Amino acid sequence: MSLVNFRDPATLADPDGRWIRPGALFRSAQPFPAADEAVVAQLREAGVTTIVDLRGEAESSPEDWAAVEAAGVTVVAARIEPTNDELAEAMRTMTTAEDLGAFYLLMAESAPRAVAAAVEATVRPGGALVHCAAGKDRTGLLTALLLELVGVPAEEIVTDYARTNEAIQQIWAGLADRNRSALNEVEAGRLVVPAPLLEAPAGAMSGFLAAVHAKYGDAAGFLASCGVTTETIEAFRAKAAAPDAASTAARTEAVEVTA
Repeated sequence: MSLVNFRDPATLADPDGRWIRPGALFRSAQPFPAADEAVVAQLREAGVTTIVDLRGEAESSPEDWAAVEAAGVTVVAARIEPTNDELAEAMRTMTTAEDLGAFYLLMAESAPRAVAAAVEATVRPGGALVHCAAGKDRTGLLTALLLELVGVPAEEIVTDYARTNEAIQQIWAGLADRNRSALNEVEAGRLVVPAPLLEAPAGAMSGFLAAVHAKYGDAAGFLASCGVTTETIEAFRAKAAAPDAASTAARTEAVEVTA
C-alpha cells in the first residue's frame, strides 16, 4: 500500500517554484501496515533517498521500513516523544486549535537534539521524507520550520499543513489498525485524544508559527536554539531553495557584507 498523506510541499505550497525546489522535501504518515514494494516504488519515483522518522521508540517497529532500507534508502530516527509533565498537562487541557499550536512549540522545545538530527538528515543528498505517525503534528511542525527557512510565506505553510485533513480518515483508520489508543474512545467520561489533535486545523499551524516568531524571531532562530548550526541551515537552503530564491538570498547576503 502506498504511503498515506504523501506529498511534496513544493508542488502544492509553491506551484510556481518561487521558494522551494521540487523533489527536495516530502512528508507523509507512517507506512500502514509496513513498507512494501508499492512504497519502494513510490519513493524511488519521487527520488527519496533519506527517511526521517520522528516517531517515538514505542510507536515504531524495525519492520516498518525494512523493505525500503533493503532497497538502499537510509532511515534516520529523530525521536520527538511528548512525554514530560508540561506536555502532558498541555494535552490534558487542550481544547482549541491555538492550544494545539502552543503544544507544537512545547513539543519541539522538549526534543532539541531530535529536531537538530532531523534537520541535519534532510541535508543529505537526494529527496528527504519526513514523517511521524499521522504525518500531521511532528511532521507538520518540522516541515513548517524547513519551509520557512527557504522563504515560503506563513499562509502557504498553513495551507500545506491543513491539507492533511484530506487524508485524515484514512490516517486514523491506519493508526487504529496498529494501535487502538489512537481512536477517540471515551474513558471515565472524557476523550482520550483531545479534539484538536483529531484534525489539522489551520489555526494550530498559524499559532505555532506566531509563537516561534514571538519567542525566537524566526524558524532559523528556533533551530539555532536546538543546536542546528548555521552551516546546516545554509546547506538546507542551498539544497532546497528554488534557484531564483537562492540567487536572491545570495545577492542580499553580498549586499549586507559589502555594507
